[in-house]
Amino acid sequence: MITLIQQNLTGKTVVVTGADGFIGSHVTQRLIAQGANVRALCVYNSNGSYGWLDDLSPEERDSVDLRLGDIRDAEYVSDLVAGSDVVLHLAALIAIPYSYEAPRSYVETNVVGTLNVLEGVRRHNVPRLVNTSTSEVYGTPKTVPITIENELRGQSPYSATKIAADKLCEAWASSFETPVVVLRPFNTYGPRQSARAVIPTVLQQMVAGADKIHLGSLAPRRDFTYVTDTADGFLKAASADIPLEGQVIQLGTGYDVSIGELVEMARKVTGSTAEIITQDERVRPEASEVMHLLSDPSQALAELGWAPQVSLEEGLRESAEWIKARGVDLSAAARYSR
Repeated sequence: MITLIQQNLTGKTVVVTGADGFIGSHVTQRLIAQGANVRALCVYNSNGSYGWLDDLSPEERDSVDLRLGDIRDAEYVSDLVAGSDVVLHLAALIAIPYSYEAPRSYVETNVVGTLNVLEGVRRHNVPRLVNTSTSEVYGTPKTVPITIENELRGQSPYSATKIAADKLCEAWASSFETPVVVLRPFNTYGPRQSARAVIPTVLQQMVAGADKIHLGSLAPRRDFTYVTDTADGFLKAASADIPLEGQVIQLGTGYDVSIGELVEMARKVTGSTAEIITQDERVRPEASEVMHLLSDPSQALAELGWAPQVSLEEGLRESAEWIKARGVDLSAAARYSR
């Protein structure tokens, strides 16, 4: 069983943008459990769905202010953040392959959306804003482990928009003393992650009993962080009683594995004997592929007292159990194989 570290945000009004998503829904539920007054922004849709927050218990649903809206609407965002104590900004388009197809939508959501949040926070004097970055801003680094001193490299339209958003935060902190801290999670995984990501792709098929799994290159190396640890980082940044304005803080484990090594760990926790078939099907253009991401986690420990609690093997086991409990259609799972 995974032990969660609790932060004291009881009675605080906390806005979460992107609350309907993978990480955002976990953060929202943690805040509800701690007695925070949560305003949860979910992307407007014609079905009236709140994404992963549709799975809230009746008690949780009664205690959260669920809102449907659009992060690109400046007036809406300004009204959303008014009177809050903390804003956790997680709303973003994150699918890297689609960013090659529709880059303007990534600029409008990730860059303009962040501008709207910064301006809303500035206008209403919100005491703290936590902006969500990504390890993709480093591209393939020249040196590892990565620290915040590494150069930023926009190797995909997605990463370029996240760099731009981070730089807006830097500029607003310097120019207007906006109380923003940038959290930069490395590869977060766990329950609710998109089935197109590598870990759920592999686990879904192994849990479903597939005899063959098709993957791309097994060589890239990643620093995987379990979602409860990432959520804990957000709560620590939200509740820290030390000045964080203008800082960038990484959330990573300091431990990396290749995709090939990851697959072998997935075999271990699922008991799968599936044959792994590698294909030369690039989701990214060759020069856009990021080959190695490894965090130096010392800064997060020093600034936030944050350290990951969940090992990769334990996180994979928890993820596999979650997938198994929800049921997996092998034909559907196979569609996400690449």
